[in-house]
Amino acid sequence: MPVAAAFRPGPVLATSLAATKLALKSLAGRYQRLSAEIATLDTQLAQFVAVAAPALLAIKGVGPDTAGALLVAAGDDPDRLRSEAAFARLCGVAPLPASSGKTTRHRLNRGGDRDANRALYLLALGRMGWDSRTRDAVARRTAEGLSKPEIIRCLKRYLARDLYRLLTTSQLAPLPLDSP
Repeated sequence: MPVAAAFRPGPVLATSLAATKLALKSLAGRYQRLSAEIATLDTQLAQFVAVAAPALLAIKGVGPDTAGALLVAAGDDPDRLRSEAAFARLCGVAPLPASSGKTTRHRLNRGGDRDANRALYLLALGRMGWDSRTRDAVARRTAEGLSKPEIIRCLKRYLARDLYRLLTTSQLAPLPLDSP
């Protein structure tokens, strides 16, 4: 994009090449401004999350985006969540029965907070790569005959259980409203 931002289009009405250069220069400039704005907002989000929930950031694999999504899902008052099952339902990771006949199984929940569900999904995928306990659980569930989506659903439910305990037992600091 830096190359396109440096284009000198010349008279636009002269050629189609000049018009193309003008369009690319405009898009590149917009891309650079939006990238700078995203970087600024990411820095602010990291600062807010570090103040509000340092214990959440201390968990390996939980970054500012994941922690922010979970904090938004929990809301200002995590005590409003009656149980870990309520938090799992809020995040869309509570199992829904999908049994028929002799088959007993559960399916993915399509409800709940999609951002929190995505945060748990990314955390589950990350743990499948580096956490030995998670890899053992995946191997055990695979041997039981579960499919990969069912295994990920189970992992997200376990993660929601652990994160619920953290969100409700640790004191979350309120964010100052007058911060710049």
